[in-house]
Amino acid sequence: MIQFLLNGELRSERQLDPNVTVLNYLREHVAKPGTKEGCGSGDCGACTVVVGELEGGRIRYRTLNSCLTFVSSLHGKQLITVEDLRYQGKLHEVQQAMVDCHGSQCGFCTPGFVMSLFALQKNTDGYDKGQTMEALAGNLCRCTGYRPIIDAAEQSCCNRKPDQFDAAEAETIAKLQAIAPRETAELNSGDKRCLLPLTVADLADIYTANPQARLLAGGTDLALEVTQFHRELPVMIYVGHVAEMKRIDVKPDVIEIGAATPLSDCYNVLSREYPDFGELLHRFASLQIRNQGTLGGNIGNASPIGDAPPLLIALGASIVLRKGSETRTLPLDEFFIDYKVTARQEAEFIERIIVPRAKANQAFRAYKVSKRLDDDISAVCAAINLTIVDSVVREARIAFGGMAGIPKRATACENALIGASWYPGCVERACQALAEDFTPLSDFRASKEYRLLTAQNLLRRFFLETHSPEVETRVTAYV
Repeated sequence: MIQFLLNGELRSERQLDPNVTVLNYLREHVAKPGTKEGCGSGDCGACTVVVGELEGGRIRYRTLNSCLTFVSSLHGKQLITVEDLRYQGKLHEVQQAMVDCHGSQCGFCTPGFVMSLFALQKNTDGYDKGQTMEALAGNLCRCTGYRPIIDAAEQSCCNRKPDQFDAAEAETIAKLQAIAPRETAELNSGDKRCLLPLTVADLADIYTANPQARLLAGGTDLALEVTQFHRELPVMIYVGHVAEMKRIDVKPDVIEIGAATPLSDCYNVLSREYPDFGELLHRFASLQIRNQGTLGGNIGNASPIGDAPPLLIALGASIVLRKGSETRTLPLDEFFIDYKVTARQEAEFIERIIVPRAKANQAFRAYKVSKRLDDDISAVCAAINLTIVDSVVREARIAFGGMAGIPKRATACENALIGASWYPGCVERACQALAEDFTPLSDFRASKEYRLLTAQNLLRRFFLETHSPEVETRVTAYV
C-alpha cells in the first residue's frame, strides 16, 4: 500500500496499476480534470503539479510534470493541483494575478503556469526575473507572448500574503510525518507491481530477486515507454526513498553524489565547484524535469545526447555499481559500450557518482549547442578539461555527446594536445584530430558536417577563452 496527501486529504492505494501516471490518476480516478495533457512527454508543462515533501522539518514544494510521474512516487508526499488553490470561493493570489495581468487566452496551458507560479511564490522572497524565467521555462504558451505571465509572476511574488497552505502548514507536517515511509511498500494491481525499498541494502536484495524489474528514479525517461510507446511495465522498483542514494558528500578530493539525487539538488554543489557545470544544468530540460530527473538516471539510460555524461567523463568521474552486497568502482568512460549498451550487469545498479574536485591550473568548460536556449536537446555537447602549466598542456580530458552512439572521449584530440604548447597551431592540430575520433551521424537535429565543424569550433572557442585572460571565462555556447 502507498499513502499520500491529495491537498489535505489522505489517500491510500493498494491495488492501483503502477503504470498509472499522476496525470491520469487525477483526471480518471479522482475527478480533478484541471491538470491538462498537452504533449505527454514533459515538454509543454500543461500538466504541471506541485509536490510537497518534508525537508528539515519544513515542507519543500517542487513542480513536476504529472504526465511523467507514476503515482507510486507520491508515497509519503503531498500532491497539490490547480483545483486546490481556490479557497473559500476566492482565487489564490497567483490565479488572481493571471486574471489581473491578462495572462490567459485559450486557457489550455494556464493550469500549468499557475502551478509553476505557485511554487515560485512559495520558494522565493520577492520578485527576481532570473528565477521567474527559470521557473517558467518548462511551460509553453502559444497565445500570450509570455509578458503578461511574467507580469503575473511579479505581482504575485511582490504582493505575497499568507495563504491556506501557510495556515495549515503545522497540520500538514503532522500528516506527512504520520505517513512517512517506514518499511518497504508495494503497489500491486495483480499483474503489475511497484516495490518501494527504503535502504540501499533492501534495494539490492529486491533487485537481485527481481532482475527483470525496471528501476524508477525520476522516471522522466522511463515513463515515456508508457506515455509515448504504450508499453506496460510489469515490475518497477522505485528508488526515491533510498536515503543513502540521495545524499551529497563533499570530501577533500571528491564529491560523492547519490544516484537518486534530483538534478536540481546537484546544482548547488556542482556549480560551486565547476561553474560551467552549473550553467549547463540551467539549460538541462526544464525545472520540472530537473526536480524529478536524477544524475544516476541520466547516466543509466545511456543516451548518446545526455548532457551530464560528457561533462562527468571530462572531469574523470567514476561510478559505484552495486549488485547484492558487492560493489565495484568503474571509470565512467568505461561504462558506455555501444548505443544503449553499458557495462552494467544483471541486477546491478548505480549507487553513487564520484566526481573529482577542481585542481590548480585546471581549465574546464562545457558547451551545449541546441536550437533553443531552454528545454531542448543537444545537437552537440562538449566538455573540455585541460591542465595547463607554463603554457604547456600537461593533462587533457575531452568528451562529447551527440557525436557518436555513446558519450565518448576524444582520445586522438587529447593526444594531440598533451605535452604541446598552448598556442593556435596546437589547437588546429587537435581540431583535425577530432575527425579521427568521430564520424557523426546526420539526423533532424544536425548534419554530420555541422556536428564535426561545431565540435572543432568549440575547441577553438575554449582556446580563446583560456588563452586570453580578458575574455569572459564563464560562457555556455548557444546556437
